[in-house]
Amino acid sequence: MPHRPLPAEVVRAERLTPHLTRITVTGPDLDGFGYDGPDHLVRIFLSPEPGGAPVLPDSDDWWPALQAIPGDVRPVVRNYTVRRLDRARREMDIDFVLHGDNGPASAWAGTAAPGDRLGVLSDGAEYAPPPDTDWQLLAGDETALPAITAAAEALPAGATAIALIEVAGADCEIPVAAPSGVTVHWLHRRGAPAGSSDVLVRTLRDMPLPAGTPYAFLAGESMMVTTARRHLCAERGFPKNRVYFSGYWRAS
Repeated sequence: MPHRPLPAEVVRAERLTPHLTRITVTGPDLDGFGYDGPDHLVRIFLSPEPGGAPVLPDSDDWWPALQAIPGDVRPVVRNYTVRRLDRARREMDIDFVLHGDNGPASAWAGTAAPGDRLGVLSDGAEYAPPPDTDWQLLAGDETALPAITAAAEALPAGATAIALIEVAGADCEIPVAAPSGVTVHWLHRRGAPAGSSDVLVRTLRDMPLPAGTPYAFLAGESMMVTTARRHLCAERGFPKNRVYFSGYWRAS
């Protein structure tokens, strides 16, 4: 599988909710994009010039090659999660949480249109429920939506899972095509800014959990997932090695 950034371009841009847009990209080499699981990381490379094509590092040792690109044309690099990869069609879906022009990737995604160019780099996945898992807990905020929904939809029939997904409100919910054993709880911040609500942790503390051997995947705002992990391990008796957690971002 290639380990250097691959050129790609936008083929579709679909607004899923007021704050979430799905960008579908294609490229001649996307059939060789490495994909390891539902939370697979894709690094995106964007030109610093609006509407421009990024200058991509032409090396498997991409980081030093990136730093060697002159600063005025060096691409902006941000991390996202692959929502869907169709190697046969050479297409990839990437979901972007929109938060205005405060970040280069959000600003780019908010106006992305067919023909816009970028680079994509495969960078691995961490979601890995052990074979003896009886049930799963998938929890996070909007930034974890691609990973949580992809994991839920990939579960086999008969699997048991609980998904806790924190979003701004009801208009931010999206369909999840998961098997019947997956229960999805949409948790609304009701006007509270992202990163300031305790609704997910509070819901988790009050929720009865299934019996059996668990596996938890927690992702989103750093303090939220750290607090949720502490609750599961210290108060619910989850072994630490059965809880994966990742702080995708940190509230200021």
